[in-house]
Amino acid sequence: MVRLGGEPESSNFEDRTGQSFGGGGLGGGALPLLLGLVGSRFGIVGVLVLLLGYCALSSLGGIGGGGGSSAASKLDPNVQQFLVRTLGSTEEVWGEVFNRSGASYRPTTLVAYSGGTQSACGIGQAAMGPFYCPSDQKIYIDPAFFNELSQRFGAPGDFAMAYVIAHEVGHHIQNLEGTLARAQQAQQGVGTAAGNQIQVGVELQADCYAGVWAANARDAQGSILEPGDVEEGMRAAEAIGDDTLQRQAQGTVMPESFTHGTAAQRMEALRRGMSTGNPASCNYAR
Repeated sequence: MVRLGGEPESSNFEDRTGQSFGGGGLGGGALPLLLGLVGSRFGIVGVLVLLLGYCALSSLGGIGGGGGSSAASKLDPNVQQFLVRTLGSTEEVWGEVFNRSGASYRPTTLVAYSGGTQSACGIGQAAMGPFYCPSDQKIYIDPAFFNELSQRFGAPGDFAMAYVIAHEVGHHIQNLEGTLARAQQAQQGVGTAAGNQIQVGVELQADCYAGVWAANARDAQGSILEPGDVEEGMRAAEAIGDDTLQRQAQGTVMPESFTHGTAAQRMEALRRGMSTGNPASCNYAR
């Protein structure tokens, strides 16, 4: 069990759970998530993710139970505390990392929602899993996803949950560094398979950054990691590898359509970050 409690609770949190959401009223040229869900589960994810947001998994169509209810129950206080403490821990770690390089860290905001919500990147729905929107620099997550992670994907545990959040924070770090903008530019003018490979590098780096957070997170007793946490993280990384998900969903694997990396790649990236604690080792993205 991750030992959270010594870090301050982040104030960069929005609770939209329990709010009605009709899914209409897109403005400013935002892209509806419906495009990704109606299309191929994996064929256009590499493009969709850069336009809409950066996901912990892929646009799987039904991960969060179909993005269903418009009037879900309010957020469990224990879940909220876990979210804000995990986010607070990432703020401490990345604040220190940025300070060492003479820069200031601008935290992301975490938005908890039920079923669907509006983001600056378009409509976010539970079916797509947690995602990061570069346009508003916010992380969006339907907390029901954690039940899917545990029950459907066989990756229970609080460190598995923290890994998901830290991965999305990793995308925020990439946004601050300009990595996301460079990746999007690199994807222009290349074929789908090449664009997907660029996206794989982005996702693996976010996994590695999650490991960097875990390696550097401390409280008065030392590392916040306790026995079994590393194994929880590895199970989660393995469960959300492209090859694992494709094999479960369609019985076959199409490497050219991978957008997030294989199970082995995701486990290696997380392990690298945890073993080095150094973001410079996370040289996956261009």
